[in-house]
Amino acid sequence: MDVKQRMQEIAQAKYGQELSQCGDGQLYHVLLQLSQELCQGRRAPAGERKLYYFSAEFLIGKLLSNDLLALGIYDQVSQALAECGHSLSAVEEAEPEPSLGNGGLGRLAACFLDSIAALGLPGDGVGLNYHYGLFQQELRDNKQTERPNPWIEDESWLIPTGIEFEVPFGFGPVKAKLFDIAVPGAHTDVANRLHLFDVEHPAPAPEGGIDFDKTDLPDRLTSFLYPDDSDEAGRLLRVYQQYFMVSAGAQLVLKELDERGHDPRSLSAHAAIQINDTHPSMVIPELVRLLLQRGLTMDEAVEQVSHTCAYTNHTILAEALEKWPISFIEKVAPQLVPILKELDARAKAAHPDSAVAIIQGKPGQEVVHMAHMDIHYGYSVNGVAALHTEILKGSELKPFYDIYPGKFNNKTNGVTLRRWLEVCNPKLAALLDQCLGTQWRTDPTQLNGLMDLYNDAAVLERMQAIKAENKRGLADALRREQGVELDPESVFDIQVKRLHEYKRQQMNALYVIRKYLDIKAGKIPERPVTVIFGAKAAPAYVMAKHIIHLILCLRQLIEDDPQVRPWLRVVMVENYNVTWAEKLIPACDISEQISLASKEASGTGNMKFMANGAVTLGTRDGANVEIADLVGPDNIYTFGASSNWIIELYDQKARDPKMGYQSELYYRRPAVKPLVDFLLDPVLTRLGDAEALKALWTDITGKDWFMSLLDVESYIAARDRAIHDYGDKPFWARKMLVNTARCGFFSSDRTIAEYDRDIWHLK
Repeated sequence: MDVKQRMQEIAQAKYGQELSQCGDGQLYHVLLQLSQELCQGRRAPAGERKLYYFSAEFLIGKLLSNDLLALGIYDQVSQALAECGHSLSAVEEAEPEPSLGNGGLGRLAACFLDSIAALGLPGDGVGLNYHYGLFQQELRDNKQTERPNPWIEDESWLIPTGIEFEVPFGFGPVKAKLFDIAVPGAHTDVANRLHLFDVEHPAPAPEGGIDFDKTDLPDRLTSFLYPDDSDEAGRLLRVYQQYFMVSAGAQLVLKELDERGHDPRSLSAHAAIQINDTHPSMVIPELVRLLLQRGLTMDEAVEQVSHTCAYTNHTILAEALEKWPISFIEKVAPQLVPILKELDARAKAAHPDSAVAIIQGKPGQEVVHMAHMDIHYGYSVNGVAALHTEILKGSELKPFYDIYPGKFNNKTNGVTLRRWLEVCNPKLAALLDQCLGTQWRTDPTQLNGLMDLYNDAAVLERMQAIKAENKRGLADALRREQGVELDPESVFDIQVKRLHEYKRQQMNALYVIRKYLDIKAGKIPERPVTVIFGAKAAPAYVMAKHIIHLILCLRQLIEDDPQVRPWLRVVMVENYNVTWAEKLIPACDISEQISLASKEASGTGNMKFMANGAVTLGTRDGANVEIADLVGPDNIYTFGASSNWIIELYDQKARDPKMGYQSELYYRRPAVKPLVDFLLDPVLTRLGDAEALKALWTDITGKDWFMSLLDVESYIAARDRAIHDYGDKPFWARKMLVNTARCGFFSSDRTIAEYDRDIWHLK
C-alpha cells in the first residue's frame, strides 16, 4: 500500500483538502482512520485456548505513534508528513490521551496487551470505558484540585461492536454496550482487542469538579475510575462498577465459547481469565452463576471456574486487598450471595483455619475477602517481582501458600520497550541500531551487546548528548505548558508515580528541605539539582494531598529565593500522565524509586527509567532488587532498611502498639529533627495552609507508618553520593550505558512469554 497516497485519499474524503492544507488536528484524524483500516485488515490470533485479561484500568496512553510503529508504517508516515510541511510529533500533540487508567497497575495492563499481540497470542483485555478518567489535576494556590478529564471525541479509537449484554443488578437490569480498541501486534500480522463496556446513556460530566450524586445509577457507572469511596455511596458505586465489568465480561467469554463451538463443560480447556488484582474478583461467582444457568451442576461449575481463573497479586497493602461487606453484594447483585456462601462453605470444609476463610465476621457484619476467593478458586497465584512473591509466600499469604504451594509463582513485571524506548526516545533507539543492529527491537536481550562498548568514548559521548537533548526537550515542554524555566545543565532528579505515603514522596521533600537549609547556611552544593515530581493524589486521600501541598510550597519558597534558586529547583508536573512520562523518562538523570522496602510489589517506572539511561536511587524493594542484581552495585544507588527488618518492625508494632521508633528518630537524631520541624517554620507556612502542614508534621512525628524517618539519613547520603558522581561525566556515562544494556530482561514480552508458559498455555 502507498501510505502517502492513502493518507491523501482520506484527507480528500474527510476534508476536501490536500495533506499540506490540513491542520494537525485534521491530520491526526486522517491517521486515526488509516490505523483503524489497517488493524481491521489484520487477523485475530487463533488458538485452542484464549486469554481474557480482566483489569479495572488500562493506562494505554496516546495510541497513534505506538500503533504506527506496530503496523510498520511509522517511518513512511513521518516522511509523508515531512514532505507536506508537517511533523508527526506536532500531529501527536493533537491526540487526546485516553483516560482509562491511573498508575502502574493500568500501565502494566497496557504493556501486557501490547506484548500479547506482539507474541501472536490469542488474548484480549476486558475493562470499563471511563468517560472522565481518574480526574484531571490542576495545581492552584499550592494545592491539588480535580476536574473531569473527558477524552472521547466523535472520532476516537473506540469501535462500536453492536454487542450488548444485560447485567442483573439488585435494582434491575442494565444494558452493557461493548466498544473495542484494536491492539496491533508489532512485527506480526495480528491484532487483538481491548474490550471496554459502557452504559447505554452515559451521564454528562459534573459541573465545576468531580463531585456527583453517586446514587445516580446506572448512568454514572462508567463516569470515573475509582470514584471517591470515603462514604458508603462511593464504596457501593465501586462494587456496582466491578460487577458491571465482570458480569458483562463473563457473558462475553461464554458468547465467544459458543461461537467457537465448545460446550460450557469444557470452558477451562478453551479460556483463561487473568484477574488483575482484586477488582475483577467477582468474575468467579458470576461465572459459576452463568454456568449453573447453562445446566452445569455446582460441582461442575466450580471445577471449570477453578481451572479457568488465575490471580495476580500486586500489593500487600491492606486497602488494595479488597474486602466488601456482604450487605453491599446483597444490594448490588443479590443473586451472587448464595454462590459466595457456597464457595465459602466449601473452602471452610476443606480448610477450617479462619484465617483463610472467604467470608469472615460476625452475623450481620460479614465481609467477603476477594483475594481469599481468588486463591481458593483460581489455579494460579502470582506475584510481580521476586522479592514480592517471596513476601507473599513467607508472610502475607503464608497460610494460603502452606495449603497451595503449587499455585504460587513469580512473574516479574516488564514494560514494552516499543513505547518506552523506541517511541519515547527515538534518538537513543537510533544509536542502539547503529551499535547493535536492529535485532534488539524484537529480542531485547540483544541489548546486552552494548556492554562490549563500555569503554567506547564515542558511544558514551553520544549517549550523553542524547540525554542532554532530551533534557532540553523536557525543559522546553515545561516552559510551554507551565511557564517553568529550568536549567538543562542541572541534574534532573525525578520521582513520578501515584502519590502514596508508601512511595515516600514526603521523604524526597525532606531531602529538599535539607538542601534548602544547607544553602541558606552558606553550604553551596557541588552542582545545581532540579527535583521533579509528578503525581496525583486520590481525591479523598487527605495525607497524600498534604504531601502535594508541601511540595508546592517548597517550590514557591525556592522560586522566590535568589540565594537558593540557582542551586536547587523543585517542579511539580501538573496532571502527570503517559504523555508527560514519555518526556520525563528520557530526560532523567536520577530515578527516584524510594518506596519502603517490602511495600512496592514491583514498580515499572524503575524499568522505563533504566532503559533510557537513568540511574536508579532506591531501596532494595520490588523489582529494584532485580535491577540491582543485573546492573551491579556500581550502577545503582541503594539505601535503607532491608525488607526483612521492615517486616520485623511491623510485627513488633502489631505486638506492641506503643512501640514508636519514629519518636526516637525524631527526638534523638539531630540531623532529622530540623528537617521535620521546617514544616512548621513561618517561612514555609506563610505560603500555604498551616493546618495542612501541621497535620503532616504530626503524622510524621507521631505515626510515620511508612518509616520515612527510619531511612531519611541513609537516603540523603546515597543521594548526595549520586549527585557527586554525576560530575564525572565518563564515569556517569558508563552507568547510563550499563542500565540501558541490562534493561532487556524487563521487556514485557519476556513476562508475557512466562505467563503463557506457566499459566495460560495458549500455544
